Amino acid sequence: PSDTPLDYRYQIKLKSAGQQGVVSLRLPKDVYLNARSASLNDLRLFDANGNKVPFSLYLPAVQSHLQRNTTPVIVFPVLADKAPAAGNQLELDIQTSANGSLLSVKTRGEQKKSGTKPALQSLIMDLQPALSSGGTAGNGSNTKPLIDGLRFTLPASVSNYSAQVWLEASDDLQHWDTIGTAELAWLQNSETQTLASDKLEFEPRRFRYARLSWRKGEPVEFTAITAQTVTQIANAPATDTMEIQPQAGKEGQDLLYRAALAIPVESLNLQFVEPNIVFPASIGSYQELPSKKAGVATTWRFVPLQQATFYQIRQNDKQRQSGEIVLPVTHNAEWIIRPQGPTTSKPVMQISWQPASLIFVTSGQPPYQLAFGRDNIGSAAMELSQVAPDFSIAELQKLEQLNPGPLQQNAAPVQRPLRAH
Repeated sequence: PSDTPLDYRYQIKLKSAGQQGVVSLRLPKDVYLNARSASLNDLRLFDANGNKVPFSLYLPAVQSHLQRNTTPVIVFPVLADKAPAAGNQLELDIQTSANGSLLSVKTRGEQKKSGTKPALQSLIMDLQPALSSGGTAGNGSNTKPLIDGLRFTLPASVSNYSAQVWLEASDDLQHWDTIGTAELAWLQNSETQTLASDKLEFEPRRFRYARLSWRKGEPVEFTAITAQTVTQIANAPATDTMEIQPQAGKEGQDLLYRAALAIPVESLNLQFVEPNIVFPASIGSYQELPSKKAGVATTWRFVPLQQATFYQIRQNDKQRQSGEIVLPVTHNAEWIIRPQGPTTSKPVMQISWQPASLIFVTSGQPPYQLAFGRDNIGSAAMELSQVAPDFSIAELQKLEQLNPGPLQQNAAPVQRPLRAH
């Protein structure tokens, strides 16, 4: 059976620099609007001579990476005439502000009047600056970032130093957990070059306060202590959007929005012209119910997918709007909004989806031509491993991106069924 570019209603020419063996095309919106299959079965790729070019459809997953920042912490030295007995801790008077920030740390009780200067026993740290600058997580939540290490700066007057330190963490200054220990060391040679082991690392965790104590070596008040925060940043794949004007539905106040069957809708929103409106509604589609009796008209049933309350409200000189409604990936040629109360509003619908990437080997004669728009044919897409074998996710993300040309339409395409193999 015939399977040439002329057998398809639409074509898009692809432009390539021609320097890479494997290239990628982010499927343009025109493909989704005009393809005749929800699975893009009618997608074909041809070279300049009309030969079919093998390709794969690839849907990039959400990728994430760790971002590390260093931020100074606020340090409060704990001074006392003598160190506490083994296994005990000094009793402290700690003052904090309403938001938990440390204001002062003092040992409880009177100091001896011996004239001796109190010695440094430990350091209490407030990590609020590190938490504030660590940013928000990739999913948008405002949680505290993870902390996985502290770095210490030795006073300029000290050139050689070594000690074993222990670190405890707390969120309430009452309960402390030991989270790490380290051998800190600075060694300076005759040429004033310093070899430093100046970091205490531990398993990433979230905490507000820290306490540093010495097990070996002379306690020293470090010039600075910085915390290393770890934040996971999500790199969401690119999305396409489309706005659709409403039409009258088949029943009551139903609003009908004509989309395209091939669009894998992932989220949906409504845009209002009214400055103040609350719009509870059901989101769904119509299902045809063929009549079992001759001469009786076909009926339609509304199939709800999800319920939501859309709104747009002006309050205190600020605009409040409902966000996108996240849906399971759904293919509907028509979307129905059924209001849950009386209304005359006719909002515009905005749908969003993640376009697939078409990946192929530039083995044919360019320019290449993407064809689509044909009924009753099977898919020609191949497994990714058969098109880009042994390519990592990172390599796929860096493939040369082709530029699609304008949409072209055949005047009278041949629509002959093609058997699926």
